[in-house]
Amino acid sequence: MNPTQQVLDPVTEADTPTNVYRLPATDALVALHTAARDRTASQADFIRAAARLIHIVLEESLARMRHTQATVTTPTGFQFTGLKRTQDDIFAVSVPRAGDAFEAELRQLCPGARLGKILIQRDPTTKLPHLFYTKLPRDIAGREVLLMDPMLATAGTTLLAIDTLEAAGVREQDIIFANVLACPSGLEALTKARPATRVVTSFVDEGLTEQAFMRPGIGDFGDRYFGTTS
Repeated sequence: MNPTQQVLDPVTEADTPTNVYRLPATDALVALHTAARDRTASQADFIRAAARLIHIVLEESLARMRHTQATVTTPTGFQFTGLKRTQDDIFAVSVPRAGDAFEAELRQLCPGARLGKILIQRDPTTKLPHLFYTKLPRDIAGREVLLMDPMLATAGTTLLAIDTLEAAGVREQDIIFANVLACPSGLEALTKARPATRVVTSFVDEGLTEQAFMRPGIGDFGDRYFGTTS
């Protein structure tokens, strides 16, 4: 483990549940987090760093979808035995508003991805999540699905989104949660309630404040990405 990872990523591999994959805290990844977390960053600077983080998270999430053996013939006439995704179509669901930031990056990687939305908002007083709107592909039942939301704080929103997907016929073990920033208590709550859900995250923060904000945090991801912050 390098010194940067020791300082900035306090949760060790031993603390991480087996269904959670954290991206290695390379200097390049930490530099992206540093740029995104800087309170003086312009909206353009934040989008630039956040988009690269999302792209990396999505690449890793797609890599963790199920694959089967496939043989193709190369241009030189030889056969190559490799892998292809078991499921041809990519099904993905974002949790607006912050989760919408994933869509442009996913379109670059998978232009034909089938996208759905689950709108969940937390009550500002109780901090409890409430479901407001759902729009999912009609044939999402039984499919492997990417659930996309950059923030995992208390896990309440994520758990409600998983419940909604399950009610639509998606099995828990078929869900991959693509996430930029998590906290230990949120990961613990998520993996305890949904141990079969696979999680890909780029960083685990120190914890939560009394107001349920991540520490050191990144601010309101949606406000900073879409320019609605002061």
